[in-house]
Amino acid sequence: MDLEERIMELSRYGYACGQILAILLLDTVGEENPKLVQCMQGLNGGIGGSGDVCGCMAAGSCLIAYFTGKPDESSFESAHHKAALGEFTRWFTEEMELEYMGIDCRDIVGTNPAKKVQYCPSIIASTYEKCMEILESRGLL
Repeated sequence: MDLEERIMELSRYGYACGQILAILLLDTVGEENPKLVQCMQGLNGGIGGSGDVCGCMAAGSCLIAYFTGKPDESSFESAHHKAALGEFTRWFTEEMELEYMGIDCRDIVGTNPAKKVQYCPSIIASTYEKCMEILESRGLL
């Protein structure tokens, strides 16, 4: 199953952007973490369903931090953390502003459910691919 098919399958199960990106990450690393998937629901529809910052931007940052963030009280974040997040957020902002005139969910899809079906799967796929590219380029994946 290719990435777009997997995204559509997860959409049919009722998952949206933040959760789909978490599931794709967990698929990649061969782990299960239902609580991570559950908490990422808070990013769907623009953080907290507010229509603000696209859930893909927030979830993509979480995917990067999954590999680079501070894991416990006696450790430090990866030396790649800030640069990887910076690269991702610059890319996301540039892409979304160019294509959709903004990074907020309301800018991208507004309140039109047809636009969610039309735009969100490709945004999810490109976000996931960019995150994996950033991680791979730094030897983190």
